[in-house]
Parts: sequence; structure tokens; C-alpha cells
Amino acid sequence: MKVVVLCGGLGTRLAEETHLRPKPMVEVGGKPVLWHILNTYAAHGFCDFSLALGYMGSYIKNYFLNYHALESDFSVDFSNGNVEVLRRAKMDWKIDLIDTGAKTLTGGRVHRLESMLAPTGTFMLTYGDGLSNVDIKELLKFHRSHGKIATVTAVRPPARFGEIRIEGNAVREFKEKPQIGEGWINGGYFVFEPEIFKYLNGDETVLEGEPLERLAKDGQLQSFKHSGFWQCMDTIRDKNLLETLWASGDAPWKIW
Repeated sequence: MKVVVLCGGLGTRLAEETHLRPKPMVEVGGKPVLWHILNTYAAHGFCDFSLALGYMGSYIKNYFLNYHALESDFSVDFSNGNVEVLRRAKMDWKIDLIDTGAKTLTGGRVHRLESMLAPTGTFMLTYGDGLSNVDIKELLKFHRSHGKIATVTAVRPPARFGEIRIEGNAVREFKEKPQIGEGWINGGYFVFEPEIFKYLNGDETVLEGEPLERLAKDGQLQSFKHSGFWQCMDTIRDKNLLETLWASGDAPWKIW
């Protein structure tokens, strides 16, 4: 099954990093956040990826073109130019790197992949800047159970600040950045049937706009509620939080 990752946005809210590299290549623990996302899917057995590229797409292409060599050990004999691989990187991923336009919007990027995706049936899709421990197999099982065109993973957004419950002047409870207790938001991690392409119309299509709104109106959009870890990487604050979690040795999304 194909897994599409949207990798083409400008990432303007993370300009401190994205003026040098595309947002999915901003590093957490010395590896691009995209690498973490792909590992999450691969841990569940989904290793066939299509990366929808745009802004600085060549940066991502170069990374994966050189990935195997950089992750392997090898010996170079300069007397004859021979290269001997001493330790080969173990990776069974297949990655399509597709330029979907510098200014194409989210739905437009998916639309440009129609010829690749429609013939293969059900496919998954996520953003190139969010990490989660969502159970991908359970997500897919849920999607197949309801028979609708689309499933979106609904998450509770993490609060920016700690929560304090006060009685009089006494603090009775203190929670460090809990998840917001009410309301669900789009956490990405979609599953789509090929019929989704009937809802997409050219490069200017915003997936989160008319297509998902029409799917909901038509009764074709279901939500997979995920109450576990989810964190996007929109700002330096978010990046630093993910770095801290990774450095702790107990990053919630590291399931591989």
C-alpha cells in the first residue's frame, strides 16, 4: 500500500530552519523529521512511499540518492577506483520522489499523484512535519470497517502552557502542558480510497478546505480518534520539544 507524505510546503513559521532546507528535512536527534515519519510507517510494515515534493525538493532527492552510501561502511581503493562495501545499510523502503510543483497546495499535490495512486486502490497520506505513536494498523483496520472514502486521524492538541487548578489561592493540581481536554483537530494520518480524486480539482485545491468539507457533508469522512502522543513541528518551540523527547531516550513516536 502506498503511503504519501506531503513534503512541499514553505514552512514559513519555522523560517529559522527552512531558509536552509525544506521543513521535512529539519532534524530531530540528528535525523530529518521525515526519516522519523517513514520509520513509524515502516515499523507497521508499510514501506512503499511517495513523497510529494515542492519547495527545495532537490534537497530531499539528494538526501535519499546518497542515503544508502552514507549509511553504509565501505572501502575505496584509490589505486584503481574500486569500492568495496563493508557493511550494507539494512533498509527495505521503496521511495518515489515526485516534484508536484513549487506553489501547488496540499490537495493539488495529491491530485498530481492520481495516475500513480488511483490504480493501486486504498492509500495512506500524512504531512511531513508531524510525529505520533498512532497505531497505523488499527487505523487501516478502522478505515476498512466503515467502507467510506476517507478517514482522518483526530487528535487532541497539546497545550502550550502548564495547567493549574486553584482553590482560593492554593494550587490543588498542576499539570505540565497537558493535552487539551475538549475538542479534536486534524492530526493527519489519513486513509483514502481512489474516489477521493473526484473531490480534487487542480493545483489550487486545499485538501483541508472544500474536499474534506464535501466529504464530511456527503457522509464519506470518518474519524479515527487517537488519544496518544501527537506533535507537529511548526515552530522552533516544537522542534526543541521533540529534540528534548528524543534525547531523553523515551521518545513516544519511536516504535522501531
